[in-house]
Amino acid sequence: MMIKTKTPKLKLIAALILLGISAIPALAQSSLKNINQNLRYSRYSRLSPKIIPIKTGERTFKLQMPIEKIEENPVFDDYIFSYAVVSSFSEEINEKNIIPLTSDRLVKDTDRHFYFEEEVSIPSGQEEAYVILVAKDSRQGDQYSYHTDLISPFVTDIPEFGAYYDNGIPFDQTYINKGEALIFDSEKSMSLFHYFYPQRFDVPLPPMETRAAPVPKDIKIEDKGDFLINVPQPFPDQGYYFIQSDTSSQAGILLKTTPQAFPRVNDYDEMVDKLVYISTRNEHEKLRTATDKKKALDAYWLNLTKDPEKAQGIIKEYFQQIEFANILFSDFKEGWMSDRGMVYIVMGPPSQVFFDLDKEIWIYDDLGSKSKNNFTFARIKNIFTPNYYKLNRSRAYQPEWFQSITLWRSGKMAF
Repeated sequence: MMIKTKTPKLKLIAALILLGISAIPALAQSSLKNINQNLRYSRYSRLSPKIIPIKTGERTFKLQMPIEKIEENPVFDDYIFSYAVVSSFSEEINEKNIIPLTSDRLVKDTDRHFYFEEEVSIPSGQEEAYVILVAKDSRQGDQYSYHTDLISPFVTDIPEFGAYYDNGIPFDQTYINKGEALIFDSEKSMSLFHYFYPQRFDVPLPPMETRAAPVPKDIKIEDKGDFLINVPQPFPDQGYYFIQSDTSSQAGILLKTTPQAFPRVNDYDEMVDKLVYISTRNEHEKLRTATDKKKALDAYWLNLTKDPEKAQGIIKEYFQQIEFANILFSDFKEGWMSDRGMVYIVMGPPSQVFFDLDKEIWIYDDLGSKSKNNFTFARIKNIFTPNYYKLNRSRAYQPEWFQSITLWRSGKMAF
């Protein structure tokens, strides 16, 4: 199929439309801080854009921008793509910093991805830099956004190497099934170092629990040595790996390794573990100690719903939420065990999502009333990932939380 290239004038118009900007007075209202990024967590998204920066110089970066195709056989011309680099979350996004990504800038178009690659340079003296990638569906106006830090207080350094699938598309997942391999590439190193952490984590405390969660006293580290670039590198153990080109630096790539069935549940034992959010303590303990887990689970669901058909529906819905949480929020923890994953599973996808430098805010519209429920996740500096968030817990969450759990247990929760 021949893809048409827009003229430069149309490129600018497309980029303005892309960010919801139709007139000059509206420019001041558009910034990274006030763009609603809720579609990045939707269960019905058609695309999933990502940005993976590679450091190429002191203040220069290669922006790898793979856009996963979720809908079947998407057409490039149905979307308007662009990106912008800004110096803060409040800087206006306008015609001065919007760069349209038209078909002539497309590096690859594979079965699974549209892929763009751009070089950017950050001016000397600029203390912060962030990039946002946006894809707007021209058919219905949906706007898919994704942003990341280039220079910020939450990123110590950006790696000078990247991880790739065997077709050359950058690795854009938050996990890899154990035993699978990736290819690494670097312009500055012939080999890389990797370390393995066999750490296991506890399920997070509920949103209204304000006491501090227990912190692991010791973190085991296994030095796995070095390996050559451009040679498929497998990751055989379940846990997480940290890959570096320079062990004296904090820059690296985190890889969470998971069971083969992940992001879906692997067996009945896992199903029991993941019911912790909607079960009572006694119910969960009985399920954990049951000799026949399948029989115990069947009895559990039937006891809740009193209806086999309704039980099947709620089982499917709940474990779909688990799967989405694993896809969206895995880092060194499995996604369902993270704070954002926990809230996502119980409350469902948020209707609005806003980011600031140090936090992420989820807003749930309460149908039937004028009130809204907000969950704020504080961004925590972490050498393994720039996207580590912890929920600001409060006893005020208790009514909404228990209401959602009641809906789950009665078979009335649906998204």
